Amino acid sequence: MTELSVSVVVATQAQVWKAALCLPAGSCVRDALLQAGIAQGLRECGLPPLDEASGLEGLKVGVYGQRCQLDQVLRDQDRVEIYRELVFDPMDSRRRRYAHKLAARAAARPRRKPVRA
Repeated sequence: MTELSVSVVVATQAQVWKAALCLPAGSCVRDALLQAGIAQGLRECGLPPLDEASGLEGLKVGVYGQRCQLDQVLRDQDRVEIYRELVFDPMDSRRRRYAHKLAARAAARPRRKPVRA
């Protein structure tokens, strides 16, 4: 196989930016990001631009949900993903939802009048 078909994806809650690429065999994640024009994808999704000092090194990337380094060699049909910072900690969000659910159940429960003898 001489060419790889790879996609690069940047996603936010509001939109998704995707670039479909054909790369030579042996290409790495860094090659895909550079050819895709990742700076434009970040700008279109409203994310902060690349840092001048660190460049691509400052990005958190992965292939199909698995974090990886920029020098990881790609395979045919791989999807390179750019990860953004989390707004909330997932565990804290789960705890808040559970507390809210308990409070709603308690509020919906009818109160009984005490029986006096």
